[in-house]
Amino acid sequence: MNITLVSGSPETIQTGTLVIGVFADGALPPAAKLLDGALGGRLASLIKLGEIGQEAGAPLVLHGPPGIAAERLLIVSLGKNQALSEKAFRDALAGAAKVLAASVATQACVVLSDLAPAGRSAEWRLRHATRILADGAYRFDAPGKRRDAPRPPGADEIGLLIDAPTSEDLKTAIREGTAIAEGMALAKDLGNLPPNVCNPGYLAETGQALGKEFGFEVDILERADLEKLGMWSLLAVGRASYSPCKLVVMHYRGGPAGAKPVVLVGKGVTFDTGGVSLKPAALLDEMKYDMSGAGSVFGVIKTIARLGLPINVTGIVPAVENMPGGNAARPGDVVTSMSGQTIEILNTDAEGRLILCDALTYAERFDPACVVDIATLTGACVVALGSHASGLFANDEPLAAELLKSGGDSGDRAWQLPLWDDYQVQLKSNFADMSNLGGPAAGSVTAACFLARYTKAYKWAHLDVAGTASTSGDAKGSTGRPVPLLSEFLLARSRAA
Repeated sequence: MNITLVSGSPETIQTGTLVIGVFADGALPPAAKLLDGALGGRLASLIKLGEIGQEAGAPLVLHGPPGIAAERLLIVSLGKNQALSEKAFRDALAGAAKVLAASVATQACVVLSDLAPAGRSAEWRLRHATRILADGAYRFDAPGKRRDAPRPPGADEIGLLIDAPTSEDLKTAIREGTAIAEGMALAKDLGNLPPNVCNPGYLAETGQALGKEFGFEVDILERADLEKLGMWSLLAVGRASYSPCKLVVMHYRGGPAGAKPVVLVGKGVTFDTGGVSLKPAALLDEMKYDMSGAGSVFGVIKTIARLGLPINVTGIVPAVENMPGGNAARPGDVVTSMSGQTIEILNTDAEGRLILCDALTYAERFDPACVVDIATLTGACVVALGSHASGLFANDEPLAAELLKSGGDSGDRAWQLPLWDDYQVQLKSNFADMSNLGGPAAGSVTAACFLARYTKAYKWAHLDVAGTASTSGDAKGSTGRPVPLLSEFLLARSRAA
C-alpha cells in the first residue's frame, strides 16, 4: 500500500473514494462543512435523519454524489461526542479501513484536516492513520484455501489530506506508520500459519530471511549448542517433538558501536498441546498462537530495520514445540536451567516460563540496556485483563513507565500488575529451587515472579499478551499486538538518542 500526503479542498479531490468524518448528533467539522456546501446540505440532512451510525467507525457510502470530484463518498461516524477521543479517532479510521479494503476503487483520499484528539500532534495523527489504514488492508492467504470468486482489489493508493504544510516530520510519520503496519503483518502471518508449517525451523528461517534482507547478523543455535550452554529447561519442553528446538538470535546494530542494546525476548512455542499435562480439546487449534511473542519480536525487528532506527536491538526467540510422547517431560521431573537454578516441573503446560528463563539468562551476555520479554504466558492474564490490555510486570519502574506511555501513545495499551516478593512463596518446591507452577491464585503474577528470578542482572519488563495477541470466534486470527507498543517504545528511545 502506498500512502502519501495530499493537499487541496476536499470537494475538489479527484479520487475513487473520499473519506470524511462526521459526528452522529452534532455540528459538522470544518472539512465536512465544505463538503456539505458542495453537496447542497446533504450531510446535514443525513445526520438529521439519523442515517449516521451512533458508534464511531460506522460507515455510510454515497455513490456518484453530485457537487464533488470524488466518485464516491465514504462517511464515517465519529460517534456522539464532539470532543473527539483517541478511541473514536482510531475506531473511525478502522471503520474506514475495513470499507476501503473491500472496495473496487483502488484510490482513496482520507480527510484528516480536522480530526484531532486533544493534545495530539499532526505527526501522531498521521502515524496512527497510516498504521491503521495499512493494517486494515491486511489479508492472510491461507495455504490451501480455495476461493470461488476473486476478491475486490481494495484501495492501495491512499492520500491523507491535512491542513498543515508538508514537512519532513510529516513524511517521516507516514513512513513510521507504514513500517509498523508491515511489522504487524509479519507477526500476523507467522501467527496465522498452520503449525505444521510454522514450526521452530520455520521461525529460524524467518530470522535468517530478515537478516539477509536488511543486512544484520543472525545466529541460529541448534540442540547441541543449547546442550553446551546448559539450557536443560528449554530443551525439556521441546524434547518430545519431531521438530528440533532452536534459539534464534538477531543482532540489529543501527546505533553507535558499543552502545548497549535493547533486548527483546519472544516466547516461540509454535504449538502447545500442554505436553503430558494435556490441554482440553476445545480451542486447542488456537495453541498455534502460542508463538505470538516470537512473532512480535520478528515484526518489531522488521519495523526498526525498515526505518533504519539509530538504536541497537537484539531479538532472541526460543523456538520449541510442546508435544506429548515417550521422551516428553513429566510432572515431577527436575531440570537444571542455564542459570544453574533447578526447577521442579509440576505441570508441563506451564512451559512458556521454562523456555523463557533460559533465554533470559542468555540475554545477560549482551550487557543490555534493558530486556523486554513478550509471551502468551497465562490464561490468568486473560481473566484479569481480557483482550483490551496486555499485562505488564517490571523490576524497574522507569522502564515500566516507558512501556505504559508507549502503550498509551500507540493505542496498544498495557496495564501494570504487581511483582511483589510476597508471591514468591507460591513457587516453593520440596525437591528443587522452585516449581514451575504457583497454584491457581494470581497465576499471571506468579508466572512473572518465576521469570524475575532470572532477570536480576538487568532492567527487565515482561508483557503477558495471552489476551491481546489473537482473537477467537468468527474473527479468529492474530492481531499483530504488541508490535505497535514495542515499536513506539523503540521509536521514543531512538528519538531520545
